[in-house]
Amino acid sequence: MHVETFSLGPIETNSYLAVEGSQAVAIDVGGDPASILEYISSHALTLTHVLLTHLHFDHILGVKALAAAAGAVILAGASDAYLLKTELGQGGFMGYPTVERFDYTPLAESETDLLGQPCKVLATPGHTPGSLSYYFPQAGVVFPGDLLFYGSVGRTDFPGGDHEALIASVKEKIFTLPPETIIYPGHGPKTNVNRERLHNPYFSDFAR
Repeated sequence: MHVETFSLGPIETNSYLAVEGSQAVAIDVGGDPASILEYISSHALTLTHVLLTHLHFDHILGVKALAAAAGAVILAGASDAYLLKTELGQGGFMGYPTVERFDYTPLAESETDLLGQPCKVLATPGHTPGSLSYYFPQAGVVFPGDLLFYGSVGRTDFPGGDHEALIASVKEKIFTLPPETIIYPGHGPKTNVNRERLHNPYFSDFAR
């Protein structure tokens, strides 16, 4: 699997394109998807799905445009639906752009096939109640959104956030993955399970 990273939108959200052969899936779309669409076109790819880790506005600003242009199916956590009725999901506050409404298929924790390989949809609440992480065991990669970052964790001070739930999600769903699993977070550089388990200050000896 090849993973291409696009920094999109007003908060420079990591929007990803995971590619296998001629097929691709997008993970979060934080702004204008023109660069993603250009990449898809120039590499003759078919975008089958848009996977959303959570429904905060900075991860979904370009979802409608991308999915409409590519004819892709949108998947997102069922428990985050309420966010689309708030400023956190709709945007439009403090000068941020507003989110174009889109329809999506609600997901719970499950196993499915994407890009011709298994994908484990992990329920990882904490940053939001419906936060999902997408784990591709064959490729050894996971996309946790704003659950976990290089040396940090996601915010839990927004409505619906729960710090204890977030810590439990990381320990139980992410740190139980193989140590070499690459983590592609919602913001900042990529990392891996072993590095965060040993050195992330929220979980290492510093947290004890």
